[in-house]
Amino acid sequence: MAQVKYWIWLANLHGVSRQIKLALLEQFGDPDRIYYGEKEEYFLTPGMTRTAAENLENKNLEAADRILGECDRLGIRVITMQDAAYPDRLKNIFEPPLLLYAQGRMPQFDDEVAVAMVGTRRASPYAIEQGERLAFQMAGLGALIVSGLAAGGDAAAHRGALRAGGFTAAVIGGGHDIIYPRENRELYADIAARGVILSEYPPGTEHRGMHFPVRNRIISGLSLGVVVIEAPASSGALITASRALDQGKDVFVIPGLVGDYHCAGSNALLRDGAGVATDAWDVLSGYAGKFPHKIRSLRVEEPRRFGGANPGKPKAEKKEPAPPVQAEKPLLDLTGDHGLTDDQIRIVKALEGRTVQVDDLIEETQIPTRRILSALTVLELDRIVAQESGKRFSLLVALRHSAVP
Repeated sequence: MAQVKYWIWLANLHGVSRQIKLALLEQFGDPDRIYYGEKEEYFLTPGMTRTAAENLENKNLEAADRILGECDRLGIRVITMQDAAYPDRLKNIFEPPLLLYAQGRMPQFDDEVAVAMVGTRRASPYAIEQGERLAFQMAGLGALIVSGLAAGGDAAAHRGALRAGGFTAAVIGGGHDIIYPRENRELYADIAARGVILSEYPPGTEHRGMHFPVRNRIISGLSLGVVVIEAPASSGALITASRALDQGKDVFVIPGLVGDYHCAGSNALLRDGAGVATDAWDVLSGYAGKFPHKIRSLRVEEPRRFGGANPGKPKAEKKEPAPPVQAEKPLLDLTGDHGLTDDQIRIVKALEGRTVQVDDLIEETQIPTRRILSALTVLELDRIVAQESGKRFSLLVALRHSAVP
């Protein structure tokens, strides 16, 4: 613990650039040796400036002790560059973080098919739907989804991974105790419980605009490739894509509408040679050979369509027709803790026992179009409904409306 204190002192020392801090570690080996070093020794470090050398004479450890106390209170682990848990992928990027504050379960990133998914905060409904769908598919195949826990596209990626029962990592631009944006409070808690939240900023640090472009190098650095969900011509998602290219990582794009403002930046990446991401295998096929133990199958199974033919079975000899066997659907108990929203409950009740076209569903339920499309997307991801041809929907579950006596 004493050694960690010196890492925190060095990482949070003002007036000393990250490049100089990394050069000092190269020169001295350990942060405690830097702490006890003399000003004359500091000037032996390449790139050292007079201002930096003067700031290194600040030996006050009160802030480091306070940060350690907050980390202990919040259940945050401090992972330094010398720890085995620190990913080699990060060590190899330009100006890697000296340490990471981790809340949740820290995976061995170097052994994971980690894929970053990023998008604009003001994402269109199309981007939310497609980002969540693709994250769901990739996590279902065994990929680890990395994003930035921002509103819009980032949140959609995290939600999709969690709904698939997968692991997701969020890299934030401030302290763990300051949730930003506030609307992601529940998502933050879910990721902390089932994934990991990472930051190079200690508890108590506000999420500032200047922090987000800096943290983007970590998002791409942890990942094998980056998927841009949607990005206008000026977007932080494009900064992440640029960092990925600088790091020699793959960049993929979910195609957007030509001429749409929201997609101008992401479509430009496609024009310049980025890979097309229409489904999980577009992204993961290039990594399956290197990580065969991580990628589970070639495709995530779509929700089962009941009543369809089974092309995999050979034709039987002609016999007297047997009575049809009805597939037993899973039970959705509407009287218990089902976790559905009011909109979702109205939709599943309207679909009971029939297949309904989406326009008719909107008219019957009187739910606004945007809300009903969003609810249907979530229900489809949860395998409660299935979409058939002609934007028609049907239930994949049986409903229980009243408690069993």
